[in-house]
Amino acid sequence: MIRWSLTKSTPVAETPRSWIYKVEQNGRNFGALKILKPPVSEEEGRGTSLLQYYSGEGAATVFDTYGDTIFMEWLGGPTLGEPARNGRDEEATQALAGVVANLHRPRPDVPEGLLPLRQRFEALFRTDMRLWPHTARDLYARASGIALKLFDKPMPDIPLHGDLHHDNIVSSDRGWLAIDPKGLIGDPHYEVANAFRNPAGSTKLAADPRRITAMADLFAARLGLNRKRILGFAAANSGLSACWNLQSGDSITTDLAVLPHLLSAYDQA
Repeated sequence: MIRWSLTKSTPVAETPRSWIYKVEQNGRNFGALKILKPPVSEEEGRGTSLLQYYSGEGAATVFDTYGDTIFMEWLGGPTLGEPARNGRDEEATQALAGVVANLHRPRPDVPEGLLPLRQRFEALFRTDMRLWPHTARDLYARASGIALKLFDKPMPDIPLHGDLHHDNIVSSDRGWLAIDPKGLIGDPHYEVANAFRNPAGSTKLAADPRRITAMADLFAARLGLNRKRILGFAAANSGLSACWNLQSGDSITTDLAVLPHLLSAYDQA
């Protein structure tokens, strides 16, 4: 508080990864303090480096850091999940594409220590297939096969947010801004993969084949990306998410609903 001349702090949230406070500076300006918990400080440190690299373009601004504490821009608006869940999904997809375009602008001085995307997928390649329901093991086999094919034909690496979905994009007076990056480096086509299985709680929407097709069309056109490669990473990422959830004992209902349609769209692309 003394270091950054903060005059008031209000606890906002505690997550498995951090404590978050809303703070005031000189009684006029609002900011956020994010205090990282030790088990995740390495990953969160990569994300902080990436936010500093973005310099506020398409993402929340980091003002300063000290140890495991981050002083950053306060974003008090709703997330992009709100319009997506309330009948304005196409607008939300357009906004998400705009955020990606901002994040992927070429910038000098790429941060060191970003996690290679291939390493991020280790849980998919090393999972025990027996954890999957018997009737869904073909989905796992296809998702992992597509992932291997994608990594066998790599694209030039760029810094990636790595977890860009509707509820990690927040409204502000500067427009829609990304928060909570994972700090990856790899294929730009992966950046939109999480959007296909989100927003959270909207499984029926995410599993709609027409929505999958429309999203792939829009991302390819707006971002200059290869449509089949977008769908390949979307399917592979759904398989990866299911593997993480199986390992932690959580439900894979969303991915069991969405993954078959992603695989079908990939086959038809």
